[in-house]
Amino acid sequence: MKICVVALGKIGLPLAVQFAGKGHEVVGVDVNPALVELVGKGAEPFPGEAELAERLRAVVDDGTLRVTTHTAAAVAESDYVVVVVPVVVDTDAQPDFRAMDAATAAIGEGLRPGTLVSYETTLPVHTTRERFLPALEKASGLRCGTDFFLCHSPERVLTGRIFADLRRYPKLVGGIDEAAAAKAVAFYEAVLDFDPRPDLPRGNGVWDMGSAEAAEFAKLAETTYRDVNIGLANQFARYADGIGVDIHAVIEASNSQPYSHIHRPGIAVGGHCIPVYPRFYAFNDPDATVVKAARTTNAGMPGYGVGLLDGLLSMDGTGLRGARVAVFGVSYRGGVKETAFSGVFPVVEALRAAGAEAMVSDPMYTEDEIAALGLRPYQDGEPVDAVIVQADHEEYRTLSADRFPGVRALVDGRRVTDPARWTGVARRTIGGGGA
Repeated sequence: MKICVVALGKIGLPLAVQFAGKGHEVVGVDVNPALVELVGKGAEPFPGEAELAERLRAVVDDGTLRVTTHTAAAVAESDYVVVVVPVVVDTDAQPDFRAMDAATAAIGEGLRPGTLVSYETTLPVHTTRERFLPALEKASGLRCGTDFFLCHSPERVLTGRIFADLRRYPKLVGGIDEAAAAKAVAFYEAVLDFDPRPDLPRGNGVWDMGSAEAAEFAKLAETTYRDVNIGLANQFARYADGIGVDIHAVIEASNSQPYSHIHRPGIAVGGHCIPVYPRFYAFNDPDATVVKAARTTNAGMPGYGVGLLDGLLSMDGTGLRGARVAVFGVSYRGGVKETAFSGVFPVVEALRAAGAEAMVSDPMYTEDEIAALGLRPYQDGEPVDAVIVQADHEEYRTLSADRFPGVRALVDGRRVTDPARWTGVARRTIGGGGA
């Protein structure tokens, strides 16, 4: 098959490599010339994705994957087009379709009869049918359902383990009509591999959801569930801190019963998915009070963590004003070099608002990269009054007070540090009940 993958980011590039690895002829498209140049040389443009470096080199070397910056031309030579252009939220928490609208117009210019277009980017419900279908028809002069096929098939993978997740989870597809759904099912069955899953009612493989709207909704439901669950855990954690109870012990006990699946609290909820997709859901559901409340709770956790630190430093009558604080973690989660909605930004903002000097460290980022994000790098050995752990990098398990001259307080927002290494330092965790 001849396949075009539009956008070679942290999801799109592994998808292109997966398709090419199955022996199909793949052309990858991206508007970033520097990225296209790197990929064209078989060089991994971003670190941390398991299996990607070796598999990328193999498919570039054997010619099954080519890359270009010319979307319309790439689409014109393809029978299948998979779109992974990001849709983000703007400053008003509304979906920002500008990048995807531009990509859709370019796809339409090159679209030819018989082609299947599959949007894998997570979208608000109705977007595939009501926004992109007419845009493709307008740009191409073709008719959906007669001349070309259209579906939504949300990506369900986590950066760092994309190839494993492609094998592990069912591939959801929703066609604009039955013909599109049938073509999409056949396509994904030909380009993906699946591990056996006898625990699933339909097994593992490609699941036809019955409509584009159902496929859109399924992705929003699974990610919004996680945000609401974390919001509940964070609400529990704040209450536990108030009554002196360790919420982690409570959650462990609750989850020993099979109907309870409470997530873990923490100082921030980051990434491209969980902070964003609940807003996509609420975009079409004005009555989503539970969803909105959870999002508000989670967005307030960085400020809550900074408040805990202020309380620790205030025990000797000082507080945060004039304090020097080292923030550990630029990434939104451990082991991934990614800052999308990372808690580091609101944590630093809250520290600065309280009159503290915030310095930032992360084992995955150089000092120049940290400075380029508008953050002040922390240099090992600098004296500080306090430390906040924002990300759960594995390296932070061995952090100890003796690395920080003058340190008096620690707020571990991820419950990753070893208490024995912080003897003599006032230490708090989120939901630790005062410990």
